Amino acid sequence: MRERDGVKMGMYEAGLVLEGGGMKGIYTAGVLEFFLDKEIEFSSCYGVSAGACHLCSFLSKQKKRAYRVAVNYLDNKRYCGMFSLLTTGDLFGADMCYDLIPNYLDPYDFETFYKYEGKAYAVVTNIRTGKPEYMRLKDMHEDILAVRASSSMPLVSRKVKIGEEYYLDGGLADSIPIVRSVSDGNEKNVVVMTKETGFRREAESALAAVRVRYARYPKVYELMKTRDKQYNETLDILEAMEKEGKAFIIRPKRKSSVGRVEKDKRKLDALYEEGYRDAEECYLELLEYLSN
Repeated sequence: MRERDGVKMGMYEAGLVLEGGGMKGIYTAGVLEFFLDKEIEFSSCYGVSAGACHLCSFLSKQKKRAYRVAVNYLDNKRYCGMFSLLTTGDLFGADMCYDLIPNYLDPYDFETFYKYEGKAYAVVTNIRTGKPEYMRLKDMHEDILAVRASSSMPLVSRKVKIGEEYYLDGGLADSIPIVRSVSDGNEKNVVVMTKETGFRREAESALAAVRVRYARYPKVYELMKTRDKQYNETLDILEAMEKEGKAFIIRPKRKSSVGRVEKDKRKLDALYEEGYRDAEECYLELLEYLSN
């Protein structure tokens, strides 16, 4: 652990848990940008969906990259939108998001990632078993496939094959993997959420479409049908842990107008800045939590 101006910096023995949320994940990107500025690292990291995507740039320590990847290609029809969905089966174009951008347009710093001394995971949902799996990120040349699977939203993404199994968005089976982090031995956990204080998930409205689309994978329907209950139970666990000092939660204070698929750059900029600002405001409290 290093010190700068009397403040400890470096890797803390704690879990970092990043919720998904589509383009609302730009809030998480803002929080992580502040962590990069303050050189805060975590020994264990768990990313779900958009959280997994932003986690990658955090681990490679590329400042503003998470923001750039989310915002700079909004007008490119291959990046996100109906053109991509109709021509590839993915609302967010897989080739662009997981090949062109990291390898050519905004190159990923693989070397810095390899220097990360902790453990990082992308949370995915096995659509045969209906269970979450926590795929270790070791080699981003190969493990980018796990990040893609973690971010493959039902109905608007193709299922992703890894090994002999097929996967979809990690948020289906474990939206906020706090229980996994604790079971891995993390007594302290920093949880970055994209849903505002007081949020409670409501029942899924597209169950009929899910039943038809995933007729061969009934566990997907079962997960979607009970997702609101499971999510809200996780919120109850988190709130209890927060009161007990076992979790430190950073989340928006108010509901955002940013949608899961958002192309208004002004809205995205505002939510990104809100994430950075919220992390900055709780910085001293966070340091005390992590250090004691």
